[in-house]
Formats: sequence, structure tokens, C-alpha cells
Amino acid sequence: MAVISGASSGIGAATAKGLAAAGYDVVLLARREDRLKGVRDEIVDAGGQATYVVLDVTDNEAVQAFASTVERCDVLVNNAGGAIGADPVLQADPGDWRKMYEVNVIGPLQLTQALAPRMRHTDDAVIVVLTSTAGHGVYEGGGGYTSAKHGEHALTGTLRLELSGEPFRIIEIAPGMVATEEFSLNRFGGDQAKADAVYAGVPDPLSAEDVADTVVWAITRPKHVNVDLLVLRPRAQAAQHKVHRIK
Repeated sequence: MAVISGASSGIGAATAKGLAAAGYDVVLLARREDRLKGVRDEIVDAGGQATYVVLDVTDNEAVQAFASTVERCDVLVNNAGGAIGADPVLQADPGDWRKMYEVNVIGPLQLTQALAPRMRHTDDAVIVVLTSTAGHGVYEGGGGYTSAKHGEHALTGTLRLELSGEPFRIIEIAPGMVATEEFSLNRFGGDQAKADAVYAGVPDPLSAEDVADTVVWAITRPKHVNVDLLVLRPRAQAAQHKVHRIK
């Protein structure tokens, strides 16, 4: 069984579909039931096995309650996350930074703590953390998000060290520029023009399916092969600050 957080849209939904196609029974976690139902139905209509649970990964009581219903888990994909705002450090809202830290760091921490004991039944337990290239560099206006993603990267690396010698594979996938339906729109508070400007002129940014394909590939490697860190960017993005745009 594979559990995927943030599975109601974007990379999480695409990953759930990919894992179901690879033969996993998938459990979809997110906050929006209507979206979860839609993803679940798509998977079932395609012949896969899927259930969903409405869950906020920052709510530890709810996370523990969910975990108590899980007998076994083979794969955990910590995908829930997000960015809020693009203000300079000196003008940033500390509340936005707290929210980003809660969903990008505390959420994966709580879900991993709750489900890891349910993963010890197998000799190939896999924990995937979707971080970002923002966890490996910084840029103007991204202080809060890059801080959170650096924290998530540190969490992942530390977990790998602490579980060394146990039958766990700890995988970090760090995507660069991915054009999904909601990420930038949420970041800019629903301002469609600002969201669209992020990808303006960029030929072929990554899609959610591109990232999901990479996640599924990493999970389905032989059990002795751990993909410690895989950075994934579109060809147009040479670095965090270097993006080719067609004018």
C-alpha cells in the first residue's frame, strides 16, 4: 500500500495515479474531499485500487488518528506543501513563514513519525519526500519558502542517516519549475496574472506528470538501490536564477 499526501491535485494526484498504475493500492490524503473523490474515481475507473482520507497533515491529532487505522504501509510519499507570498525578508509576514514551515516541514515529520512503525513489516519500506530546488538554493522574494524547503531537505537527510541499517529507502525528489494548476496561484493569493507571469515565455516547464513519473521510477528501483537525491528541472531552467524565456 502507498500513502500519498497532498494527493488532491498536481504532483500528488499524478503520483497517486502513477503508483496505482504500477500496481499499488493507494491511499490519498488531502484537505479537499471533492478533489480527492475525483482523483479516486479516476484511478478506480482506470482499474486501480484507491481510497481517500480527508486530512490536514499539520494536525497531529488527525494524523495519529489516521495512522491508527493503517495496519501496513509499504510506501509513503510526503508531497503536501506549498509557498505563500514572495515578499522580501524585511517586509515578509512571519505568519506566512510559520504556515510554510508547518506544511512543508512539520507535516512530513508528523506523517512520517506516525506511519514509519507501520512500515517495518517489509524489507523494502520507501519514504519519499518531495522537496524543491528551493531547498538547495535561495532567491530574492523566496526567503520563507526556501527556508522551509531547506528544512525539509535537512529532515530527509537526517532521517536517512538515522534509519541506516534498517530496511528503509529514503528518497528526496527536488523539482524545479513545475507548471501545475494551483502552486503559483496559491502563492500569489489567487492573482492569476502574477501566477501566469512565473511561467511566461518558458518553453515546456515540467508538468505534474513529469515529476510523478520520476517519483514512481525511484520507488520501483530494486530494493538495494536508493535514490538519495534527484534534482529535476525543465531544460529551460539551467539554475534557480537562470531560466530561458522566449520573448
